[in-house]
Amino acid sequence: MKISSNSKLYLLSCLFLALCPLAQAQIINVPTENDFEIEYNKAERVVKLGEGHYFIDFGKAYFGTVVLNSKQLQKDSLIVRLGEKLAESNQIDRNPGGTIRYQQVKLNQLEAKQDVVLNLPADKKNTKPGAIHLPASFGVIMPFRYCELENLQVPIEDLEISQKAFHYQFNDEAGTFTSSDTILNAVWDLCKHTIKATSFTGYYVDGDRERIPYEADAYINQLSHYSCDNVYSMARRTNEYFVQHPTWPTEWLLHTVLLYYQDYMYTGETEMLEKYYDVLKIRTLKDLEREDGLISSKSAKLDGEFKLKLGFKNAKTNVKDIVDWPAGQKDTGWKLARKEGERDGYEMVAINTVVNSFYYYNLFLMSEIADCLGKTKDAAFFQKKSKKLKKVINKKLFDKSRGVYIDGEGSNHASLHANMFPLAFDLVPEKNKKSVSEFIKTRGMACSVYGAQYLLDALFNANESEYALKLITDTTHDRTWWNMIEIGSTMALEAWDMKYKPNSDWNHAWGTAPLNIITRRMWGVTPKTPGFASVQIQPQLADLQSSEIKVPTLKGSIEAKYSVSDKNEQIYEIKLPKGMTGEFVLSNSKTKVLFNNDMIKNKKILKLKEGVNTLRIKQ
Repeated sequence: MKISSNSKLYLLSCLFLALCPLAQAQIINVPTENDFEIEYNKAERVVKLGEGHYFIDFGKAYFGTVVLNSKQLQKDSLIVRLGEKLAESNQIDRNPGGTIRYQQVKLNQLEAKQDVVLNLPADKKNTKPGAIHLPASFGVIMPFRYCELENLQVPIEDLEISQKAFHYQFNDEAGTFTSSDTILNAVWDLCKHTIKATSFTGYYVDGDRERIPYEADAYINQLSHYSCDNVYSMARRTNEYFVQHPTWPTEWLLHTVLLYYQDYMYTGETEMLEKYYDVLKIRTLKDLEREDGLISSKSAKLDGEFKLKLGFKNAKTNVKDIVDWPAGQKDTGWKLARKEGERDGYEMVAINTVVNSFYYYNLFLMSEIADCLGKTKDAAFFQKKSKKLKKVINKKLFDKSRGVYIDGEGSNHASLHANMFPLAFDLVPEKNKKSVSEFIKTRGMACSVYGAQYLLDALFNANESEYALKLITDTTHDRTWWNMIEIGSTMALEAWDMKYKPNSDWNHAWGTAPLNIITRRMWGVTPKTPGFASVQIQPQLADLQSSEIKVPTLKGSIEAKYSVSDKNEQIYEIKLPKGMTGEFVLSNSKTKVLFNNDMIKNKKILKLKEGVNTLRIKQ
């Protein structure tokens, strides 16, 4: 059910701004009620636990509250409990730990024949200045899947109970995926639901604990959102937010250019690039360069004046390298996370490989951005710098004897992170890809759910699709998406398991890497030209026997099917929407292909037309 617009919309928007002046003072495009949708979800399961005591399972967790409508008046009090996690079968965990949510509310009486909306208490942390606030009409909402009613004195048959779920406008049918691998399908569903359910603020936020946008969280959220819907307003609003509200980790700042570049590629619009071009140049951190082109957050150039130039309100902001997740000294999970391997023993030296890999990718993308804006001198400038830096990184931060990247200047340690980021950002020369990817495969999932985005990107860049698929569908340990499902969450967790980060929440969209990886890497569907005027499809489907995908674009949906025949032929059917052309990239130019009923030999790239294209590839 969509919230209808009304004459008070403008006043509500003003109130929205007033509620959180620090977080949103200079963002013009504030979401209004009309940007959101409400779903009234019915119970999938109701269990009687005792006299007047019932357990209700709504099937999936959403951000919202409960609405009760009784045919009869109950004058006595009613206890209502909401939660994300079970303690045991049919019982909500009343002490779930971390930032897993639980609330108990007492209704003095249950009114008859009217909607009674549960009035929840606000959380101090995620409603303080700096957090994203909701339109006042929403009231207080929380993530929950389960509900318990205690001391219900009217017949349960006379009570209508609904999960009132809030989320940003979302088309469930815009982006879909299925395959012959049931675990992969379950992981996709987990991630897709996470994108939908965590959209409740109209910004890409980091989860329920803080409800604050962070650049790295937003980047993964953006890519995954683009994979299942073609609504781009939330991404653009979040990107604009970062102009006035940068966050303190070095690599998070270095995500800003990535965010704006992806907006351009998926929408084809240059307005945001033009508007914030100067901001993007600063956010590359090029001002921190030393003579050889490498940068460091330890540089004396990162002074108070430059911090203000970056957009920080406080010149004393402590900008520092993270390498993996953004955990500070007060984070109760920080020390344990390092011990358990979220950084894979990464040695935090001043000139480090991860930060400089991000810096290289920023320079490369800025050359593309400058070129599309007609800034030819800048395009040449950034291209020259990126090429120089690529050579320097491969000269100074690559150990030729071992065939791997070290953690940084002066370090002898080689970690997963020091190798997956260069491989993800196309820094690795072709001759070194094998040794780097083989090293990466010895490390397993020695990174956080955030780092997994770049690990998977790296593996597909090295044509290691089988290993990547194995990581996504692994069920043998707790550093997996399957573990998130097994422990009972219907959204991606902030960390692989609570033991790796004890203050984690159960609703973190930065854990949705498989969603965009399946679309962008496994199926290989990406915009070849801005706005999907032309698409590139480069599948790496590993050992899947069949798969279907629908990818949303502004021009319409790209629909594709894949199967392996009894004769071991790979069969593709790809349907492009009107006005879109594209190319299909084969893994081997020597492959024989029956393409649209014509036999094709010795070609690696096949031209796709709008409408249906068919391919039969002989193994």
